Amino acid sequence: KDDNDGMFPESIAFTLWGTDNIKTYGESLAQVLALVGVRPVADSLGRVNKVELIPLEELGRPRIDVVVSCSGVFRDLFINQMNLMDRGIKMAAEADEPLEMNFVRKHALEQAAELNVSLREASCRVFSNSAGSYSANVGLAIENGGWEDESQLQDQFLTRKGFAFNADKPGMMEQQADLFKSALKTVDVTFQNLDSSEISITDVSHYYDSDPTKVVQGLRDDKKKPMSLMADTTTANAQVRSLSETVRLDARTKLLNPKFYEGMLSTGYEGVREIQKRLRNTMGWSATAGEVDNFVFEDANSVFIEDPEMQQRLLDTNPNAFRDMVTTFLEANGRGYWETTEENIERLQELYAEVEDRIEGI
Repeated sequence: KDDNDGMFPESIAFTLWGTDNIKTYGESLAQVLALVGVRPVADSLGRVNKVELIPLEELGRPRIDVVVSCSGVFRDLFINQMNLMDRGIKMAAEADEPLEMNFVRKHALEQAAELNVSLREASCRVFSNSAGSYSANVGLAIENGGWEDESQLQDQFLTRKGFAFNADKPGMMEQQADLFKSALKTVDVTFQNLDSSEISITDVSHYYDSDPTKVVQGLRDDKKKPMSLMADTTTANAQVRSLSETVRLDARTKLLNPKFYEGMLSTGYEGVREIQKRLRNTMGWSATAGEVDNFVFEDANSVFIEDPEMQQRLLDTNPNAFRDMVTTFLEANGRGYWETTEENIERLQELYAEVEDRIEGI
């Protein structure tokens, strides 16, 4: 609100993971319900099987719309919780309240008219993969380099994650790509919790694989990129940071940290592969969110490529991973994610040829 001219965001896109919500006892789930302005209601045994609307007078702010993208594991483990979210969101959409105080209803009415469906159907906001399917496979495409442009990644995300959960049709995940797109194009903020200090946002591809930032930008009528936020809840002193700040922090503490990369190199072959994987995952954030500062690639190039001694260590330890590292730098430049000097690019091209010859035994 403070960064948005005092205005509340009208819609927030959430990413919910299964294991994270197990560890945090449903932290993300609680955030979704709170934003919509509904609360869980426990029965006499303490079980939560229904929700109720919090009156606007008590809430003291507008009801914020949400678009919830659940991982395949969350779908498998927490189908009852998806049911609660869907019912709560539909309650908010059907509440007879001023539109300026109920963004869920405001957007659902617009989408009902746009898609020619009922208000209740238009208010579906809980999405995931189809039954038996997992992830958007965006990470897989980026890891393999087999993608033409960002629109391919965005279409892949929308196609694989566009199956709606509907409490009125239990046991079914229906493909609702148009409704998914219509809901996402109203999003002002994308949000995810980080609750583990063991796995950071460049340790694995899953984080950027599920990030909808550029998807939302492409769908919005004004093509404005939404604000991207991450909440660090690894300690009791929870902090909300921008995605770009989180990427910078991760790069400084891992990829560009001598303690990290020297520790990796000390393990030998697999350590070099781990450094390369982290560089590739950093580029993944450029592709899906555009939130990687140029200095991250520039500094990584200085550490791993410009230093002849480091070059040789990487080449001798794991020539295949070193070739992939050189490829990642060239790809980052070619796709417009890293601006650097012609000298650096020529050095990388020469290195690639040298490493290729070394691997081929020429």
